Amino acid sequence: MGLFKKKVNDFPTPYTVSAAIKEGGFETKLSMIIMGLGNIMHKQAAKGIIFLATEVLYLLFMVKSGFHCLAMLPSLGSIEQEEVWNEALQIYEYTQGDNSVLILLYGVATILLTVLMFWIWRGTTKSAYKAECLDKAGKHVNTFKEDLKSLLHENVHRLLMTPALTFIFGLTVLPLIFMICMAFTNYSKIGNHLVLFDWVGLDNFKALFDSSSILGSTFWSVLVWTLVWAFFATFTNYIFGMILAIVINRKDTKCKSFWRFCFVLSCAVPSFVSLLIMRTMLQPNGAVNVLLRNLGWIGADSALPFFTDPLWAKVTVIVINIWVGVPYTLLQLTGVLQNIPGDLYEAARVDGANAVQIFFKITLPYMLFVTTPYLIATFTGNVNNFNIIYLLSGGDPVTDLASTAGSTDLLVTWLYKLTIDKQYYNVGAVIGILTFIILAVGALLTYRNSKSYKDEEGF
Repeated sequence: MGLFKKKVNDFPTPYTVSAAIKEGGFETKLSMIIMGLGNIMHKQAAKGIIFLATEVLYLLFMVKSGFHCLAMLPSLGSIEQEEVWNEALQIYEYTQGDNSVLILLYGVATILLTVLMFWIWRGTTKSAYKAECLDKAGKHVNTFKEDLKSLLHENVHRLLMTPALTFIFGLTVLPLIFMICMAFTNYSKIGNHLVLFDWVGLDNFKALFDSSSILGSTFWSVLVWTLVWAFFATFTNYIFGMILAIVINRKDTKCKSFWRFCFVLSCAVPSFVSLLIMRTMLQPNGAVNVLLRNLGWIGADSALPFFTDPLWAKVTVIVINIWVGVPYTLLQLTGVLQNIPGDLYEAARVDGANAVQIFFKITLPYMLFVTTPYLIATFTGNVNNFNIIYLLSGGDPVTDLASTAGSTDLLVTWLYKLTIDKQYYNVGAVIGILTFIILAVGALLTYRNSKSYKDEEGF
């Protein structure tokens, strides 16, 4: 019985905030207000001073500007810039007004900093409680030097992950939350809301979903074309890449490495260079139309409307995307084909299966099982395929002068035009949010219902 009690007591104490609140001493509970006090009182003075300094810096920041940033966040400012005539200098001077962009940015940054401070507070509370427990139990309490050494051993994950998380929060999370907040404001060139703007709730979403308005009808047409484009761009590349991979991988095909080299060679050329060359060649007076005129296949004064007719433009970008994307699919599926066990094919031939049956029963299911995540990622990438549309057609042709999007514009290129050319930042933010929701929900549902997820041991 004594041995059993000893083993139970040897289990590590869970150093949690709730345990610190319930079982911690006075110094530990006080350290929830004065960070680092518990560490200072239990042989960790340097560590406690660092915690205390962190709290002091945060409080100074909040008193100096943090509380002001949070107080301005609900209104986003109200003082406009004014023009005042200076009699002494005989010139107009401008008084500095509120800038809603900076108010929103600083407010969001202050909230994130507060969240980070709360996370630090939890760590300091657990650290104070751990130091108290070890000290009262007569066990060794790590010195500051030993804590630093632990960063190279058992706590190395904290050393490596802290810089990465800092950059993620500063360069990804903060801009993302800022963009999401922008969708609920009237920050745009409309009404000159570029310096001072207000919260408008869901008005931007309502305007975008209103199919009777120009903005709403444009959104639905661009969304439909985006999904059509992503479907054809993904599966045409996959089908043609699969055909090439199967043909080259056959036993009867000679010089397999040479044929793979020929198709993969285009990957060595930057895609934007290839796209710009193709755009130049397909212009009304480009190389393709000039060649067709010289051959007498089209009239001397006519040209094929590669980028001037909506239907031609859409077909053109899909066909050129096949030429650009097939080599990458070829590489992916070549590796899959080479890993299909040969015993499956031999057993199928013994059972009397022909080439078509072998393809649909063995090759295609195996490739789809392995490449389903690749297909989902490719579809997502094609929805956001900015380069091929912007560099080839620029979203043109524009058939409706009142619309802000062309016939080949995707959601991502339309978003670019709205923000850079038109300065409709609030609508651009709404489109960005909707694009993320559509892709995230679609990708998760597709993957969770695929055999790659449900039956990982299927092959």
